[in-house]
Amino acid sequence: MILTDEEYMEKALALAKKAFELGEIPVGAIVVNKDGEIIAEAYNERETLISPTAHAEILAIERAAKVLKSRRLSDCTLYVTLEPCPMCAGAVINACMKRLVYGAFDEKNGACASVAALFDEKFTHIPRVRSRVLEEKCGKILSDFFGELRGQ
Repeated sequence: MILTDEEYMEKALALAKKAFELGEIPVGAIVVNKDGEIIAEAYNERETLISPTAHAEILAIERAAKVLKSRRLSDCTLYVTLEPCPMCAGAVINACMKRLVYGAFDEKNGACASVAALFDEKFTHIPRVRSRVLEEKCGKILSDFFGELRGQ
C-alpha cells in the first residue's frame, strides 16, 4: 500500500526519535520502492559508529542498495527529516534516486536549498525534490535535542 509523503515522513520521524534517545543528532531516513514498500531505514549513528559518514541518509541508501542488489535506486524515494548535507545530497545523486522528500531546512549545512543547491547543477542524475513535509515536527525534534544539549 502506498502511503502519503506525510505518512512516510512520520515513519522517518519515529527513527529520528530513536536517534534522539541514543544521544545522536535526531535525523531519520527511509527508502521506499516504487510499490510503496519501505525497503530500508536508518537514523544518524555518527557517535555510535564513530564515523563521520554515518548519516541517516547514507546508511539508508547503503541498506537499500543491498536489498535491491543494485547501486541504482532509480525507482526509489528517500524520505529524510532534515535537508541533506553535501555528502548526502551527493549520495542521492550517485544512487540515481527518483525522488527526495525532506522535512526541515538545514540553514548551516543544507545542500538542496539552504546553503547550496546541488540539484540545480548539471549532474548526470537529479531527483525530483519536495521539501517542508512535516517541517515543524521535523524542526522541533532538532530544536529540542540541541536545547537539551546546551542545557547540559
